[in-house]
Amino acid sequence: MSVDVGARLRYVRGLNGLSQRALAKKAGITNSTISLIESNAMNPSVGALKRILDGIPIGLAEFFAIEPEDANKPFYRADELSEIGKGPISYLQIGDNLFGRALQILKERYEPGADTGRVPLVHEGQEGGIILSGRLEVTVDDQRRILGPGDAYYFESRKPHRFRCVGPNPCELVSACTPPSF
Repeated sequence: MSVDVGARLRYVRGLNGLSQRALAKKAGITNSTISLIESNAMNPSVGALKRILDGIPIGLAEFFAIEPEDANKPFYRADELSEIGKGPISYLQIGDNLFGRALQILKERYEPGADTGRVPLVHEGQEGGIILSGRLEVTVDDQRRILGPGDAYYFESRKPHRFRCVGPNPCELVSACTPPSF
């Protein structure tokens, strides 16, 4: 039986309320390394995994012994969505964790002027979304587009990308990415 180290790390990191960036800083590695491990694009050595887990902190035995929630739950009420980002950008995730899941679905809300930062996001996988309300500026590589209600995006996540709410109203959208990247 093989163990999905990437999904397990993402799950444990989420249980401890750490972003990829925060865990990378604590472990003394780059956040792209955490992203690569969580997307199973990189398999860490036992020593490297121990250093990462020390940043949580959790031991190797406990890490491999954790049994996550039932991933077979098919339905979620609005009040069962998990808040994984607070502040000017809110991310509501379907399910408490993504252990063993290949797809992450989010209901996102950007307050006016909120953005994902000057440094573009880059990670493995693909992502897409559809705007429900408001206006969102989406930049992928050197392409930039302002999307409104009903408009959508879909791209390879390894291309540098950024999101920013434009206009006086909040922007709400539903997005999905595979593999899960938060």
